[in-house]
Amino acid sequence: MVSHPGTLPSATSTTDRPSLATAPPHRWRRYRWGLVPGAIALLIGGISLYRIVAPADSSSELTAALPVAALPVESVSEYTTQREYTGELVAGRSSSLGFERPGTVVAVLVDEGDRVVAGQPLARLDIRTLEAQRQQLAAQQAAAQAQLRELEAGPRQEDIATAQATVAEIEQQLALAKLQRDRRADLYARGAISREELDREVFNTSALENRRAQAQSQLNEQQAGTRIEQLDAQAAQVSQAAASLRQVAVDLDKSVLRAPFDGVVSARSVDEGVVVAGGQAVLSLVEAGPLEAKVGVPPAVADTLSEGEEVAITVGDRPYTATITALLPELDATSRTVTVVLQVAAADLTVGQTVRLSLTDTQPAEGIWLPTTALVPSDRGLWSVYVLAESAAESPADVYIVSRREVEVVHTEGDRALVRGTLQPGEQAITTGTHRLTPGQSVTWQP
Repeated sequence: MVSHPGTLPSATSTTDRPSLATAPPHRWRRYRWGLVPGAIALLIGGISLYRIVAPADSSSELTAALPVAALPVESVSEYTTQREYTGELVAGRSSSLGFERPGTVVAVLVDEGDRVVAGQPLARLDIRTLEAQRQQLAAQQAAAQAQLRELEAGPRQEDIATAQATVAEIEQQLALAKLQRDRRADLYARGAISREELDREVFNTSALENRRAQAQSQLNEQQAGTRIEQLDAQAAQVSQAAASLRQVAVDLDKSVLRAPFDGVVSARSVDEGVVVAGGQAVLSLVEAGPLEAKVGVPPAVADTLSEGEEVAITVGDRPYTATITALLPELDATSRTVTVVLQVAAADLTVGQTVRLSLTDTQPAEGIWLPTTALVPSDRGLWSVYVLAESAAESPADVYIVSRREVEVVHTEGDRALVRGTLQPGEQAITTGTHRLTPGQSVTWQP
């Protein structure tokens, strides 16, 4: 049968094909020599196919090995943690200022934000009533002092002479009265006068005797001088007048509100013309000195701190150094923490800002630090870490086999974790691409 170019030859029945056993010798030789070129062609093609396929298989093996990053692990016997505790900046001293006595505010001398110094006048009350009272008391004091000086000087000679003259005059009148009494008594005995006239003369005589005794006593008192009791009584009146004046002076001084310390006016509550009561807030003052920070820490942490120790704090994003000035002896009723008082010597801070106190704490613990990217969740609350194991001898130098290690997380800190378990120091822990790995898988790593 004749085949045309570009077409496959049609199949021929086996009965039409002569068998090699029945073929004549000359035809067998023809078949034998026709098979030789085909065998040679098959041999050459097989060799070529081996040369093409063999490198391709080796390349695919390298392509299947995932590239990973790994690091050698080392064990530690302890770890240090950085803990932060939050607090607030407060002024060392802050006061709500008011007058001790009631009155009308006539002047407020400062505004909010003004800086003041200790003793500086801040506001004043109306003092006209106090001024009038002070003048009145000053006059009373002057009178009392003058009378005291008079008593201290004693009676004048002129006063003594007058008293003596008074005694002499009364004595003369008494002598005359006695004569008249005696005459009336004689006339009464003879029945010339009535009993009434006699009694009148007797009474006048007795009255003059009493007057003489009184005048004589006054004369004796003037001659003896002023008694010490009178001097003491008058001196007490002088002291009382002086005390009243001092009280008015105190009230006048309290009518001026002064700054108790250097600071900044944080609030102004009243203006001029307002009638205020005693103790009513007029101004609020915050101390201008170093600020304080109050931070609550657990009692166990407070036991590690001491007064005078310098610690690191953060306000906003800026670090500062503070000094511990006090550890309050009572626990906070709400947070059950110890309040640590810190002094912050910085002028660019504001009362009320949040403070973060940073403290380091060293804990003994055996383990290995790993980046968290090296951890793979495992069973029973554990974690797995993939490490590089040596591959077969015929593998390239940078190809390794993935092996699993079970670990327990002891402590985490940022993007790293302290673990312990079957992971051994010196092993190469895989840190990237762990989600694509399985134990026994080939990976590539370049140290």
